[in-house]
Amino acid sequence: MNQEQAISALSALAQQSRMAVFRLLVQAGPAGLPAGEIARRLDIVPSTLSGHLAVLKQGGLVDAKRRQREIHYAARLAAVSEIVDFLLSDCCNGQITHCAEIVSLLPHHSSR
Repeated sequence: MNQEQAISALSALAQQSRMAVFRLLVQAGPAGLPAGEIARRLDIVPSTLSGHLAVLKQGGLVDAKRRQREIHYAARLAAVSEIVDFLLSDCCNGQITHCAEIVSLLPHHSSR
């Protein structure tokens, strides 16, 4: 992930409804939820939700798949890992022990 992608993803989350949508999709897991169900659970008007989902998708945080007449959205959990990895890639100027607790949560660092 580069700086531009990180900014896009973090910007997408920097709004109350979009954060709620993303958290709901994280809870739903890989199967995700149809847009109508997201709107119902979060009490968001479908046309407004559509805009929020577009921003989250553009930020690389959700995937969308058409299933018959519905579009199902799922959180891209790998994107969260990529954001954290980007933010911590230069942690403590190479003194990884200062960030060990956080860095140990990242998949590619756990084997170190």
